Amino acid sequence: MNIEQANETAVTRMMTARPILKGVATAREVIPGMRDNLLLHAGPPITWERASGPMRGAIVGALILEGLATDWESAEKLVTSGQIDLEPCHEHDSVGPMAGVTSASMKVYVIENITHDNKAYSNLNEGYGKVLRYGAYSEEVIAKLRWMNGSLAEVLAEALAISEGLDIRALLAESLHMGDEGHNRNKAGSIIYTTKLAPLIAKTSASDEEKAKILQFLGDNALSVLNPVMAACKAMADAGHGIEGSTIMTTMARNGTDLGIRVSGLGDQWFTGPVGQPDGLYFPGYTADDASGDIGDSTITETAGIGAFAMAAAPAIVTFISGTPQDALNATLEMYEITTAEHTAFTIPALDFRGTPTGVDIRKVVEFGITPRINTGIAHKEAGVGQVGAGLVRPPMNVFEDALVAFAVKYGLA
Repeated sequence: MNIEQANETAVTRMMTARPILKGVATAREVIPGMRDNLLLHAGPPITWERASGPMRGAIVGALILEGLATDWESAEKLVTSGQIDLEPCHEHDSVGPMAGVTSASMKVYVIENITHDNKAYSNLNEGYGKVLRYGAYSEEVIAKLRWMNGSLAEVLAEALAISEGLDIRALLAESLHMGDEGHNRNKAGSIIYTTKLAPLIAKTSASDEEKAKILQFLGDNALSVLNPVMAACKAMADAGHGIEGSTIMTTMARNGTDLGIRVSGLGDQWFTGPVGQPDGLYFPGYTADDASGDIGDSTITETAGIGAFAMAAAPAIVTFISGTPQDALNATLEMYEITTAEHTAFTIPALDFRGTPTGVDIRKVVEFGITPRINTGIAHKEAGVGQVGAGLVRPPMNVFEDALVAFAVKYGLA
């Protein structure tokens, strides 16, 4: 067995993947294994009993949206009685930011990796404020979701249907040259995204008033592109998954309680440990005592070679997560120590257009004692309060140690 060759195969597949945003569709119609009594969530497997406040709130909100519950009590009863199943987005070719809860009737972005013919999915981004992904489920939140999964989704679907799709890898490459890192800072990417969609939206059958409302919604939301970016990163990472003998990490995700990783050569087995609490800047009136544990599938960006791994391209992000521009540079430089390649499509001007560090090798993580860096938003520990800050966090070392032991056992190296 040649681990280096296997790793080169896995990372090359990740980098040559070309994810195209093809459309918007109903979750139950496109997500593999989706069904009416299933809720997908961020991170590794979790139960209601162990779920964080934001995760529980998002579950309640999704069940209200589906018409299956009317309040917290009825939603909790459905889940704890076994009538509703909870499964990770990642086990269904999907991803979702923060709580990441996706239900059967929700509309999702459809990303197709045209290089390797695999697909990935993500729900639509709600913007800032009181939103489902942070556990909010008020009437206002549900009404907004109904509009998003109705009019907004219909117009986006019609717009994308008259195009050849949007090349998200190319969009990401351009946004990295404009100060984004693709995870916590998506200002340039969201502008590019809205600019590319605008002429398509103008050609749809929606009323002028509705087109204007949609364009303003997309334009005002600096996170508009995050969800299709996450699905694109999922499609890229999945292209490198399942390579026999590879020690490349292809999944890293958090549910507010546990962080889990999966490794290319170890199939779909999760290796989990306790989530950390991000170190960063808090909004006025909040402190670390208000914070939930780290949460969300958005670490698929770091898995694919952007996010905190590309912080050198986004020095202004430190005004949001704390630190200095030199800290952003150092973050990227450190990640070269635990990765196996420099991305051929994602480059960093400040490093003489060096490719971003890509392909975390679990052997290097354990050998050097360096865990991946993560940029993240910070959720309030109580359901529905919302985002209270942003910062940096790292996964627990045990998940990499456990994965390496399992690798040694599977391949007879122990």
